[in-house]
Amino acid sequence: MIYNEQKALHNALQSLKNQGKTIGLVPTMGALHAGHLSLVKKAKEENDIVVVSIFVNPTQFNNPTDLEKYPRTLEADAQLLYDFSPEILIYAPSVADVYGDEAAAQHFDFGTLDKVMEGPSRPGHFDGVGTIVKKLFEIVIPDRAYFGEKDYQQLLIIKRMVAQTGLPVTVVPCPIVRNAEGLALSSRNALLSEAMRQRATFIYRTLQQAKERFATHSPAEVTDWVTQVFANEPDFELEYFTITDAHTLQPIIDKEAGKDYRAFIVVHAEGVRLIDNISMN
Repeated sequence: MIYNEQKALHNALQSLKNQGKTIGLVPTMGALHAGHLSLVKKAKEENDIVVVSIFVNPTQFNNPTDLEKYPRTLEADAQLLYDFSPEILIYAPSVADVYGDEAAAQHFDFGTLDKVMEGPSRPGHFDGVGTIVKKLFEIVIPDRAYFGEKDYQQLLIIKRMVAQTGLPVTVVPCPIVRNAEGLALSSRNALLSEAMRQRATFIYRTLQQAKERFATHSPAEVTDWVTQVFANEPDFELEYFTITDAHTLQPIIDKEAGKDYRAFIVVHAEGVRLIDNISMN
């Protein structure tokens, strides 16, 4: 069932909640793939009702051209979900249904979480993410919401937004889904040539090797090694590689026992921006 208006969806869900049903939400921007389906599968296992939102959110795009180019494949997405489970509810609203007369982002205080990595190059992006997720939580009122760890910074920012607003939603992190060769699944992968999709598994292999080196080398030495590896690969342009505290996302200088660390990478291939990350523990 596809709902285009929040009022109709809210009413249907309220009726189900009154029957004691639990609701899981999987927020997406569409162009669905197996990574999204892994979130839907987990939501289905843990809830009576699953809602998948499909909405290209204008307030998280810095570049109007990127917003215009973003793939919109609602018919194919709905079929994919229906084939997976005909019981899934889809919320595919218009911008006006979500935002009313003006699509504007609310400002949040994310501390330092939005000042690193993706933050500096995409001003306002995370306010847009926080805004749309908050709106979806208020419309759907889910018990749980599911987010992939591929967008790990986004995941922490959503957790911070929930803590700040006091919304009664449990944010459930889900592991990165990869293809057989190790490439993290992403809607952007469709923009790569077949040959480059196969070659791009080099990114994950490098992350795995960086993790191995991290056991015996300093963060700076590992970072220098990754930088040199990509300098020798003309088909890939390294935007950044960083090793951070897994909870604050602050870059680390030294390792400390008992702390969780994570490495993040952004690489450009054939003009496509690919992101990935790996736990270093």
